[in-house]
Amino acid sequence: MCGFVGVIGLEAAAPALVLGLQAMQHRGQDAAGVGTLNHGRFHLHKDLGLISQAIPPHVIERMPGSAGIAHVRYPTAGVDIGDREDAQPFITRRPGILLAHNGNITNVSEIEDHLREQGMHVLSQCDSEPVLLVLAEELTALRPAGHTLDDLHTALKRLMARVRGAYSVVAVLEVDGQETLVAFRDPFGIRPAVFGRHADGAWMVASESVALDVLDFKIVDHVPPGSMVVLRKGEAPILRTVSPQAARHCVFERIYFARPDSIMEEGRVNNMRWALGERLADDWMKKGLEADVVVAIPDTSRDAALAMAERLKLPNREGFIKNRYSGRTFIMPNQATRDAALRLKLNPIREVFDGQRVILVDDSIVRGSTMRRIVRMVQDMRPKEVHLAIFSPPVAHPCFYGIDMPSKDELVASLYPPDRLEIELAKTLGVQSLTYVTTEGLREVAGDRICSACFNGDYAIPVSAAEQAYILKNRSANGKRTAVTPDPVR
Repeated sequence: MCGFVGVIGLEAAAPALVLGLQAMQHRGQDAAGVGTLNHGRFHLHKDLGLISQAIPPHVIERMPGSAGIAHVRYPTAGVDIGDREDAQPFITRRPGILLAHNGNITNVSEIEDHLREQGMHVLSQCDSEPVLLVLAEELTALRPAGHTLDDLHTALKRLMARVRGAYSVVAVLEVDGQETLVAFRDPFGIRPAVFGRHADGAWMVASESVALDVLDFKIVDHVPPGSMVVLRKGEAPILRTVSPQAARHCVFERIYFARPDSIMEEGRVNNMRWALGERLADDWMKKGLEADVVVAIPDTSRDAALAMAERLKLPNREGFIKNRYSGRTFIMPNQATRDAALRLKLNPIREVFDGQRVILVDDSIVRGSTMRRIVRMVQDMRPKEVHLAIFSPPVAHPCFYGIDMPSKDELVASLYPPDRLEIELAKTLGVQSLTYVTTEGLREVAGDRICSACFNGDYAIPVSAAEQAYILKNRSANGKRTAVTPDPVR
């Protein structure tokens, strides 16, 4: 999972790009980069670390241009990121294109093999580079330079026929002799992309609407699935369909990844989380359970916990103090880092838990190891009972589309029979009960235009056994993860 922002039409693009990017630091903590186009010349800087580490002020001050893109990354494919060359954006000189993307290309091995046959070598471990090289190849096959809007449309149609997976892409290049900002999404629109306009005629495109908010850009629309949007200062956006399918937007973006104040196709993210919390409360009440207090595991779960507490007529309390300088443990590159980060991240407040029957609310359980440690921290606070409530269904299938949900045997929900999962996993975690939102409940809240393959195994884009093996092998190398083994039943 990554985040990108692109702008065109500002007097100085680089400072705006970095400000917009900072609103999406939650989407990647491993690397960041920024690039601009100024009178036919590209300028690029990228490095490892948080935005403030990777893009120092003196770089921004010396980067001219009114058009550009910026990116934050955490890797879900390739070896553990340790080289700034794996950071985005990427540049190709023939033709001149600056490009970044969010998602995961499932047939990257096939694409790289074809590129090598054409004498084009991929130098990084990032799957954005093959996408860039395919676009460059298709454009130059039409003509060496002076590409038109029709050329771009044709090249993207060919690209979408060759590149499989989930991807939202932003690029800066010259089209019809003009500096142009382009954004396009895979045919199912799995990964997000939104664009908006400033009062002075400048345009911005980003992975989340919060990047637009920071710079007072007003949302115009979301990039439709399988379509491209062409943006130039002072001109109306040019929208063309390329290879659209029925939308299958990633529901895990809404559940976990996106900021709650972001706006996606169906509306504000926190509204969906609130509705899922209400549905979770209904499912919890059907079990005839009782509790004294509802506590969110911060931060993603706050809206659902508030909704659940309101529905159950229980007090909602802040039970954890979060270290704001600690990153999100789910996207840490390996288990050892996640262990250390959690110890820094959350500190429970004893008075909230002591002697109470507590409902802990969280967005999901993936490997189970983080939840196990949180429960142990809470148990040290001497609660009378601990109940877990999860406002998503069980994560039982790996994601091949850009969220780092690993192989099936690492997903704790896949280790138990579905009809015994809540009971057995509750015992493993050491809690009195575990309640998930059902897949039916998720559909009722989120609708049918979603990708929920991590819950039900229904993959919008088929992933062959060879492609799955390639992706999982690279993920194993990216942090040397091992399978989760349940604790003995207590």
